[in-house]
Amino acid sequence: MDPFQQSSLLMTRRHFFGLNAAGLGTAALAFLLGKDLLAEETSPQQPPIKPAEGGLPGLPHFAPKAKRVIWLFQSGGPSQMELFDYKPRLAELRGSDLPDSIRKGQRLTGMTASQDRFPVVSSIYKFAQRGHSGAWVSELMPYTAKVVDELCLIKSMHTEAINHDPAITFFQTGAQIAGRPSIGAWLAYGLGSENKDLPAFVVMITQGGGDQPLYDRLWGSGFLPSKYQGVKFRSVGDPVLFLSNPPGFDSALRRQYLDALGQLDHIKLQEFGDPEIATRIAQYEMAFRMQSSVPELTDLSKEPEHVFKLYGEDAKKPGTFAANCLLARRLAERGVRFIQLFHRGWDQHGKLPRDIAKQAKATDQASAALIQDLKARGMLEDTLVVWGGEFGRTVYCQGRLTEDDYGRDHHPRCFTMWLAGGGIKPGIVHGATDDYSYNITKDPVHVHDLQATVLHCLGIDHTRLTFKYQGRHFRLTDVSGNVVSKVLA
Repeated sequence: MDPFQQSSLLMTRRHFFGLNAAGLGTAALAFLLGKDLLAEETSPQQPPIKPAEGGLPGLPHFAPKAKRVIWLFQSGGPSQMELFDYKPRLAELRGSDLPDSIRKGQRLTGMTASQDRFPVVSSIYKFAQRGHSGAWVSELMPYTAKVVDELCLIKSMHTEAINHDPAITFFQTGAQIAGRPSIGAWLAYGLGSENKDLPAFVVMITQGGGDQPLYDRLWGSGFLPSKYQGVKFRSVGDPVLFLSNPPGFDSALRRQYLDALGQLDHIKLQEFGDPEIATRIAQYEMAFRMQSSVPELTDLSKEPEHVFKLYGEDAKKPGTFAANCLLARRLAERGVRFIQLFHRGWDQHGKLPRDIAKQAKATDQASAALIQDLKARGMLEDTLVVWGGEFGRTVYCQGRLTEDDYGRDHHPRCFTMWLAGGGIKPGIVHGATDDYSYNITKDPVHVHDLQATVLHCLGIDHTRLTFKYQGRHFRLTDVSGNVVSKVLA
């Protein structure tokens, strides 16, 4: 039988209306309600907010302070006590057992649960108050200390997971179990892209000497259409897989090939209405445009020497954190919505003094340079920069405590992150912890609160950015989360 006749026979009445009801109904509803929805969000003095290419109608919900996000994710759990949460009393408590009144029965990982003692250990690094804000910053972060008046330090972050994978998954997707869309995918879905020649969501990874795995699902789209997933840039070979044409296959031939393939895909799209077919069409076209846009983006040869001096010599080495921070600025300039850098190696269960110094040296200058570079270009005011890991570290020592060596276990109950630009109040410290940096004493900030605040800076009401899946309307912040108004400019 002819394949087209066969497919026509398969098109039952129920199948036809199932394919078309959603599309026709949505179009009609959008037309009927469009003016009313816009009227809610705008005034006669304020023109309607137009969605970017691929964004949802009606988003942003209100005027945003930030247009884009650069998230510097420090994978492994940086120790807050060595970097930002200064606890001078710990020096006199060094070697004493952590009191039960402080621990409060907190569950422990399998790495320290069997320890006979939990000896308190103070940081061996010096702290000083820096900037007009007087924020305490460790000697490990001399470059960050110079830009501290641009930062909002949140010392009262807390999370629910105690091990790496669920904790990172929680930050990325709002759930500890894999399968939900990542925050970058949510933003690509809701706000679209400002540049049709580059993805809305880009991911870059530096190894940092750590061995904790980072799975592609962490920047995946979950149950959203897969066109919203993050695109991972590589440091070796083509920045994106299969970016170059194979030998004997030039751009003109690729264009003809994609046109023919697109016609076939559109036939199948009309026949079955599968959104993944539409995704495939969009991804093929994006890949074709990226053949021109990505090589220009990743060519750093035209960057002036003073920029490399600002970010550090590592900025000239592809794949380093410094090079990725410089690429993040270039991506932000070109309208990429969500840029995420993962730097591994902060998981110091042992030999912490030695290893945390290596991580700080690899990331401190470039992180501060990114803030300075964005500000010099007038971009910091509409670019939100986020720095931090999935949890903090314990005040008690893991393993053997010596005069110059110690380790720390995972600690989800309190840790420090910083934000800058994009609607965030600069030069402030939000929240506080007890003398042991073990419990929060003021203004706690949950992971869902941080996610809600990031979305707010982008003009999104986190309770209204939803997607219906398996009969339920899901959102990034699940059923909780409050915007942290005290940190907003």
